[in-house]
Amino acid sequence: MNIEFIFQIAILIMSVVIHEVSHGYAANYLGDPTAKYAGRLTLNPFKHLELFGSFILPVISYFAGGLLLGWAKPVPYNPHNLRPGRWSEALVALAGPFSNLCIVLIFGLVLRFGGLTNINLIHGIAVIVFLNLLLMVFNLVPLPPLDGSKLLYALLPEKTYALRGFFERYGFTLVLFFIFFFGGIINPIVAWLFGLITGASLG
Repeated sequence: MNIEFIFQIAILIMSVVIHEVSHGYAANYLGDPTAKYAGRLTLNPFKHLELFGSFILPVISYFAGGLLLGWAKPVPYNPHNLRPGRWSEALVALAGPFSNLCIVLIFGLVLRFGGLTNINLIHGIAVIVFLNLLLMVFNLVPLPPLDGSKLLYALLPEKTYALRGFFERYGFTLVLFFIFFFGGIINPIVAWLFGLITGASLG
């Protein structure tokens, strides 16, 4: 594996850690301290990483289709402890992609307006923006256990609760199916957002 791939893995790991910690802080703010008591409100990556989602899947997805996709162990939370309201779970879920968006905006605007001239620095920042955009868009796909599914549940009528049960039961399989057969649709979205924020094109 070359240095570029190792660098991307390192950025991915820190990005998914920030993503998961954001879930925990959102849940804690909304009344559920489960993540806090589990010691998951920390940026220590060893508290968050898992073998498949953090290492095996990124390698497979990268060499299979050029996309570096992955996740960390989900931060535990108890939805019954959250403040009442059908949007509570959705807010906890959206905190993850929102953290990636914040990283994208910070580094993307530096890339756009910072007047950078060092090619290696420009490339490194572009990788940070790209991977966080990729994580954000990927996690907004409305399939469990991805964050977009919680937003979908909040939008659907309560009478469709049985549909949630189906998706939760087969969600992991559906996500893998999506990655390997429809993952290519993510790239154009990410490329468009990258250009919109940084004023540059991928490649």
